[in-house]
Amino acid sequence: MTHILQLSPPIPISTPRGNGLAHLVIDYGPEHDLLWVAFLDNTGECWTYKNSDIRAQQNVTMGRISK
Repeated sequence: MTHILQLSPPIPISTPRGNGLAHLVIDYGPEHDLLWVAFLDNTGECWTYKNSDIRAQQNVTMGRISK
């Protein structure tokens, strides 16, 4: 069974194509990666990424800083 979760608020993520906001997560079940649906900041394009392709953006307040 497929589950789709709308993220509220959207989560800022880094992707292979640049930074964006993840708006949805799609879960096809235990034998599949989660899929993150994101709109890119620089182009407005909508892309879907596997878990292994994205990271949370840097957030100093939350202790996530670039190394």
